[in-house]
Amino acid sequence: MLSRTDLDPSSEYITQSVRKACALIPPAWPLKATVAVNPFLGHASQRFSEVSHTIRQFTGQGLVMPNDWYLARIQDGDISHSDLSYALSKANGNAAGLSVDKLVEMLEGTIEPPRRLRTVLELGTAHSEIDLPELAIDCIGNWAASFFDEGQALWTLRKKNSAWQDWRIYSRHDLVPEINGLNRFAERSDETPNEAIEFIRHAVLRLGIPREALKMYFHHLLFGMLGWSQLARYRQWQAELEGGNDDILFDLLAIRLFWEVAVFEDNKNNIETTWKHEIAQYVEVDSGHLFFLGQIDEILQVALERSVQRPLVEEFSKAQSAPKPSEPFAQIAFCIDVRSEPVRRAIEANSEDIETIGFAGFFGLPIDHDPFASDIRESRLPVLLSPSLKTKTTDNDTQADHDSRYYTRAVRAWGRFKLAAVSSFAFVEAAGGLYLGKLIDQQFLKRQKRSTSNPKPDFAEELSKEDKASLAKTILTAMSLTSGFRDLVVLCGHGASVVNNPHESALQCGACGGYAGDVSVRLLAGLLNDPETRSGLNEVGIEIPETTWFIGGLHDTTTDEITLYDEDLGTEISSEKVARLKDVLQRSSLANRQGRLLRLPGARTPADVITRGLDWAQTRPEWGLAGCKSFIAAPRARTAGRDLKGEAFLHSYDWKQDPDFNVLELIMTAPVVVASWISLQYFASTVAPDIYGGGNKLLHNIVGGIGVLEGNGGPMRTGLPIQSVHDGEAFSHLPARLSVIIEAPIEAINGVLERHEAIRDLFDNDWLHLFQMDDAGHLASQYAGGLQWNSLAVATRNVAEAELVA
Repeated sequence: MLSRTDLDPSSEYITQSVRKACALIPPAWPLKATVAVNPFLGHASQRFSEVSHTIRQFTGQGLVMPNDWYLARIQDGDISHSDLSYALSKANGNAAGLSVDKLVEMLEGTIEPPRRLRTVLELGTAHSEIDLPELAIDCIGNWAASFFDEGQALWTLRKKNSAWQDWRIYSRHDLVPEINGLNRFAERSDETPNEAIEFIRHAVLRLGIPREALKMYFHHLLFGMLGWSQLARYRQWQAELEGGNDDILFDLLAIRLFWEVAVFEDNKNNIETTWKHEIAQYVEVDSGHLFFLGQIDEILQVALERSVQRPLVEEFSKAQSAPKPSEPFAQIAFCIDVRSEPVRRAIEANSEDIETIGFAGFFGLPIDHDPFASDIRESRLPVLLSPSLKTKTTDNDTQADHDSRYYTRAVRAWGRFKLAAVSSFAFVEAAGGLYLGKLIDQQFLKRQKRSTSNPKPDFAEELSKEDKASLAKTILTAMSLTSGFRDLVVLCGHGASVVNNPHESALQCGACGGYAGDVSVRLLAGLLNDPETRSGLNEVGIEIPETTWFIGGLHDTTTDEITLYDEDLGTEISSEKVARLKDVLQRSSLANRQGRLLRLPGARTPADVITRGLDWAQTRPEWGLAGCKSFIAAPRARTAGRDLKGEAFLHSYDWKQDPDFNVLELIMTAPVVVASWISLQYFASTVAPDIYGGGNKLLHNIVGGIGVLEGNGGPMRTGLPIQSVHDGEAFSHLPARLSVIIEAPIEAINGVLERHEAIRDLFDNDWLHLFQMDDAGHLASQYAGGLQWNSLAVATRNVAEAELVA
């Protein structure tokens, strides 16, 4: 029985409930710098199964694939009897007594669908001729597109008010709700308080929401307009990074609550009794059936992931042939991005004289960059960090800067002319033929731009010798590269050449904030070639030979071309060695293009791989990071020669060179987290594309320059488009949670987990798997939660015994 306090929560309790619900919403970056985001970011302190349970209450779908998908993999043998036995051994509750045969029998039958929690709008739809949730999302979206606009709209209003205040003004003139039967909608919105939190308190009392239901109910409303609420959370995130705060999510929640109250008032006689019963479900959900479904989901997902981990355990149990003695003349440091793995393998196969290294693609430079001929600054670093270095790309040729700016403005003006109300209809008729030529010209310019570099970037302010040496030492130590320097050391970032793709930045370097890595590598190469830097490094015990030169490079992940910025050196180096290196890179690029042919729909020759990025109709110019399954932090000797199929993030790490385990801590708190964001975004866009995915590219319309709509209305779509995870016949990404493999003592790994609760949550709550690699390069132990580990040999033996009993 609910008490009076439950039915009349305090203002402070309501405010705290709003904050807790807002914290569950992940941010979404605008299109210009799209980065992968963990869709479950606010849920890390909860177990995966609990969050799946919550999402099922909202949508009727858990965070797993459909049962028949798992059944097909079981029948095909991809998920083995031992995988299912292992997963069942981890089960508890009602599912603990299931056998493998009984589980399969359940999957072959019909499982009762779950009951969903409903909002006032959903209840009101039963007494209306229209879909009220859809109407609300369309109307809110029309306002939000204007409010959040970042330069797409031809006419924009100067935003002086909060989002709530702006919406109140907008809604006074929005006749759509009243045309669709909502009485006095505009008048009621005009009568609301000027502050969002005041209206939220009013709405809670008017709808009779008990205090225990507040967080769940608020979360449900924000979740129902996920794209816009994610964008608002991004604004909040940016403010927090700068040490401030932004309550824009409060405003968005108040707007959505206004719709709830408006529909409740119009339909009170029809839905009041049903609503009282419904809101009680937010407090006391009948979770027996739902909980059991969640257990089945977890069993199937664990079995799937066991089937993915088995080949890894087997691969690293194989003995490696001893490396042939050689004196490499070059080292190439690539980003840890999974697309780098097959390229590194191809280079090493083509030359025994080149070593490869794995490191985060921004190469440790937290830069806020001013690009050439632009006043828009770019944060080229992981979004978890704040930039601390200002850099710029300039050209002594002032005319070149002016020409570039004028060209950009002309293109923008031309685009606005095409869209303007008066000229747009006549445009196609009068200029259609000319526009065809323009498309061809833009394709040519795109190809040319890819083959010529911008001017060399530089630091905006002069760094002291001590600052240069300190920055260089930190980066080289994190790379496990403090000795053994070769004659040529290439720092190779990556980018992608594509056209007509709103999600282009999602194919760029996530560690560089959704931009290519060229600026970072050229800056670092210049820093490490600087005589002052080297002198300062000598003083702290890192000696770089005079014969060593650092060169920036860029791997185009769409074409597999690798560009070297050797012209940045401005001095004479061995042209023979550079030519030799370029020859290896060229042959390796060709080999990798040939290897990618089987995965790219419609590609028949290596040339097709290059040209598809310039095809305006191509929805799959490349696969991005689809297929990512593991993250490995170990010396390259552990992974060299192993075909990891472009599915592994590879970070070079030698714990024996890390006496204080500071580098291990850095790896686990930064690159592992970034990789988890990527993995979980691909996971969510695959298991629940209608909820977390970006929709169909063929139906996309850009809204506000910040996101896409699927069609001409509905919610703003975030996450990955379906073409990024599906080839038209089957999913190209296997939805398995990331397996993190680290070669280091268990005590050292546990030490990092103890010091960083947020990182420990990722493993304790089943968002990621964690394995320890021993000194022989074998996967020896698996993390069991609570700082406890299980020997893989013991775990395998226990499953075998369970199978014998079954």
